[in-house]
Amino acid sequence: MTVHVTGLGTYLPDVVLTGADIAERTGIPEEVVVEKMGVERKHVCPPDEDHPAEMCVAAAEDALADAALRPDELDAVRYHGSEFKDYVVWNAAAAVADTLGADGASATESYALCAGLPVALREAKALLETDAGLDRILLVAASREEDLVDYDDPDTSFMFNFGSGATALVLEADAPDRAVARVRASASLTDGSFSEDVIMPAGGTRRPPSHDTVANGEHTLRVPDHKRMKRRLGEVSLPNFREVADDALSRSGYDRESVDFAAITHMKRSFHEILCEDFGLGADDQFYLDEYGHVQSCDQGLALDAVREELAPDDVVLCLAAGTGYTWAASVLEWGTA
Repeated sequence: MTVHVTGLGTYLPDVVLTGADIAERTGIPEEVVVEKMGVERKHVCPPDEDHPAEMCVAAAEDALADAALRPDELDAVRYHGSEFKDYVVWNAAAAVADTLGADGASATESYALCAGLPVALREAKALLETDAGLDRILLVAASREEDLVDYDDPDTSFMFNFGSGATALVLEADAPDRAVARVRASASLTDGSFSEDVIMPAGGTRRPPSHDTVANGEHTLRVPDHKRMKRRLGEVSLPNFREVADDALSRSGYDRESVDFAAITHMKRSFHEILCEDFGLGADDQFYLDEYGHVQSCDQGLALDAVREELAPDDVVLCLAAGTGYTWAASVLEWGTA
């Protein structure tokens, strides 16, 4: 059995913050925001619109139209986006399925934070290959974690690139006539010693929400020991990116020289360039999300949608991601391949 991506959709809010806006808000020079942090602009959500489930529905409608499928033809809807959703302790996948009219589809969620898409591809492919009752799965993700960023906290400046949006992919078993891409192998690894390096201090069981937690600003993302995290992450991040990429490629029958395009989590520009050099990728073989920022597990889908008309049949596409926790993950796609 082969598993194909047959539909791809995206959604971006209308409101935009530019690099100049971020510079004015934070006091960081605009040149640093744009050139080093890599944010020309990013999309953000107004407080009362573009909630995650709503954005997922919009992206899903595009993906289903791309796949020429009706919602009631789906067997499953799986959400792999941010845990910061419309409500706390809530299944966004169920709401998306119901709104779309995906009657009878199971609706579940899976989290790997910003490493979400490669992990979701791996899980969905395995389900389609092993469960006789599943032929079509819709993957949806959304993020508006920009709401959780404190622009007055310099220790969280690496989050100032957070943007908002949603993506959706339709995966089908044996659908070569409508294939956008064929899903090949994946790989991931986790270093749990980073598990509490990025947290929202209040709102969970350890520190439930209260008047005090709100007054103290404990409902935004924090880095308890910024210098320690930066030092330790700097030692392992590049080797771990390389390891999961090499493993996913090898399992797919490829090596680094085989990669034609890489869709990579948004990160500072210099690190992105290092990763691309590792795979011999030139300017035309990559897409830097400097007009989107970092949209959590939507990054790879946004990049693929932006360049899909430029990719050629049989191009080997590497989806490469990392998420706090800390998990690194990769998946390989063969573009337009039956």
